[in-house]
Amino acid sequence: MPPVSDRLPTFPWDRLEPYKTTAAGHPDGLVDLSVGTPVDPVPAQVRQALADAADSPGYPTVWGTPELRDALTGWCERRLGARGITEHHVLPVVGSKELVAWLPTQLGLGPGDRVAFPRLAYPTYEAGARLAGADYVAYDDPLELDPAGLRLLWLNSPSNPTGQVLPAERLRAVVAWAREHGVLVLSDECYLELGWEADPVSVLHPDVCGGSTAGLVAVHSLSKRSNLAGYRAAFLAGDSGVLGELLQIRKHGGMMTPAPVQAATVAALADDTHVAEQRERYRARRTALRGALEAAGFRIEHSEASLYLWATRDESCWDTVADLAGRGVLVAPGEFYGPAGERHVRVALTATDERIAAAVRRLSA
Repeated sequence: MPPVSDRLPTFPWDRLEPYKTTAAGHPDGLVDLSVGTPVDPVPAQVRQALADAADSPGYPTVWGTPELRDALTGWCERRLGARGITEHHVLPVVGSKELVAWLPTQLGLGPGDRVAFPRLAYPTYEAGARLAGADYVAYDDPLELDPAGLRLLWLNSPSNPTGQVLPAERLRAVVAWAREHGVLVLSDECYLELGWEADPVSVLHPDVCGGSTAGLVAVHSLSKRSNLAGYRAAFLAGDSGVLGELLQIRKHGGMMTPAPVQAATVAALADDTHVAEQRERYRARRTALRGALEAAGFRIEHSEASLYLWATRDESCWDTVADLAGRGVLVAPGEFYGPAGERHVRVALTATDERIAAAVRRLSA
């Protein structure tokens, strides 16, 4: 049998290793702004909840504890403005990347089915389609897609990598189109709580979905809002029929969120204070980096939300990566997110204040 990995392209980040080696050779060390991995502490109450649940010798359930399901439904109503959300409308998952990569397979997609995602997009959308053996198409405007054979439509607002936010009226039009054509909408909203120049709205907000979750599933993660990337804490919310089917499949697959992580998720979703504090850290870093990049001749496009600045000097992204690596600063080439990003770089805000200050100095040198 041919290896399943043959269906996949070269892992993008492997191509960045030579530039990382160059950047790490800087006398003052590496400033890594390439991967959006949190660097700030996990909130104390979340760590305490994890520790208190450490003595968990039994198997957890795929659906999660009643306390976790209550936390998920309550947060969706409080933060997303969703209505009519019950425990049947939520499902914990083992990190959002796992979900994105395996969702087409778990939904039974295969040859002849199509998955659509934005022209500039998180590369795992395409990887998920490839793993399932399905076809895929990148779009500029989802309303211009041919619905024939289209089974799954990915939305991403705020966008990774561009930080672009889709307004409610745009989301509403896409939802109406998808429902008309029987296409399932998956809305990746992992950066929804990090809006700077726009207020992101969920696909589950009544202004978008009309108060019905039919044909809609939102993806949320605690990695960014609560610095829990290492916990692999994420969840789905939306169409109870779709989530019920996924629950049955994931039971057979043993895709269980560890019990201590479930307890930590409850604690994290119960507190908004740490989220506001983390936002302010990112706001300050964003302001400093944006000013330094613009002073160094970069143009920042979109970037009204999320943890990244989408920057260009109207040159090959690899030329930009090489130049910045020579200054000890590592960024992600826009090409990782599709050919349309070949003249941009993605600059992450996820570095300590000290490293951000170092990057600002190097950009001005």
